[in-house]
Order: sequence, then C-alpha cells, then structure tokens
Amino acid sequence: MKLFYTLSALLLVLLFFSCQQKTTIDKENIEKKIMAVLNEQMRYWNDGDIEQYMAGYDRSDSLRFASGGKVSYGWENTLERYKNGYPNKETMGTLQFSNIDVSVISGDAALVFGKWELQKENEHPWGLFTLIFQQTNDGWRIVHDHTSTAQK
Repeated sequence: MKLFYTLSALLLVLLFFSCQQKTTIDKENIEKKIMAVLNEQMRYWNDGDIEQYMAGYDRSDSLRFASGGKVSYGWENTLERYKNGYPNKETMGTLQFSNIDVSVISGDAALVFGKWELQKENEHPWGLFTLIFQQTNDGWRIVHDHTSTAQK
C-alpha cells in the first residue's frame, strides 16, 4: 500500500510539471524594441517635435515623470511640462542618449538606465535617467521616468 501512495504522489508531481507551460522571455527582442523607442524619441526631439517624442510614453493618467524635485502624473501633464520647459527647437537643442542599460524584468516590463545630453549653442546640460518600460497595447512604452540633471 505504501508503494501505491508513493507511486501516486510521484505520478501527480510528474503530471503537475508536465502541465506547466514554460515561458521563455526573448530578452534580446525586448531590448531591440525598447532601443527602437528611445532612438525614435531622439529623432523626434532633434526634429523639434515634442508631441511625437511623447509617443514613447504611455498615454495614460498613471504615467509618472519625476525631475527637478517635481513629479508630474499623466501623459498630458508631462507633455505640458516639456512644452513649458522647451518652447521651441532652439531651447530643445540636440538630444543624445548613451550608456543605456536595459534590464528585462519580465515579458512585459523592463528597467532602463542611461545618460542624456543636450547640445545647445552655449550650453551642454546632461544627466541620468531611470525608466520603467511596459508592454502596452501600443507597444513598449515608458510608464515611469525619473530624470536627473548633473551639477554644473
């Protein structure tokens, strides 16, 4: 009888593991998609198109943008913050991202760390950013952005 219970338990364990779906995360593909979003953002910024730059962000009220000791919530508020800080192409300068490190957390979330730099006529501001990307119905989008400015 003891052998029957042992074999039954073993059969249940084997059945359990055989029913489990193995999920593999294609980290390389996710990283490529996220890098494509960041490259598009740089292109749009450098074209002076803040609205298209904002396409890299999740268009939702839960978007969080933190920078300069202030936090904005929502896509529209973040857009207005950018428009107020950069009212024209001259103030926007030329954007460059570098030192980007993408850490895929799951099949639908990633943490991105990097450096941003603006090249303007008489100044060269720069800083660091930490982004949380999430897979949305619109593709990979930024749902949280914490950007710092380096001391001059």
